[in-house]
Amino acid sequence: MLSAEQLITELFGIIDGRRWDELGSIFADDCVYNRPGYEPIVGLTQLQQFYRHERIIASGEHKIERMVSDLGTVACWGTFVGHGKAGQPLKEDFADTYQVCDGKILSRRTYFYRAAI
Repeated sequence: MLSAEQLITELFGIIDGRRWDELGSIFADDCVYNRPGYEPIVGLTQLQQFYRHERIIASGEHKIERMVSDLGTVACWGTFVGHGKAGQPLKEDFADTYQVCDGKILSRRTYFYRAAI
């Protein structure tokens, strides 16, 4: 079984490689993903739908600056650099928190570094 930090590293490999069929190997069936600008994405089916059809990103790479974990909780932060489906360049700093249990991600919450309020 992968450690929590290895699981998150594998997550970004799957996302950056657009290997959507492998999401079930790292996310629990009843996972929840909270992402700014979207209603909570609940369950593996909705998560796969999001990545296959709703996500505005066409390609890119997550560069993790730092990751810390303790007792099933993981936090990481870094930068995403890529291109949107309309061809526009994208660069976004982000931070994520995760809850992990039995080798699967139960929840993910993404934060972006933008003025909101």
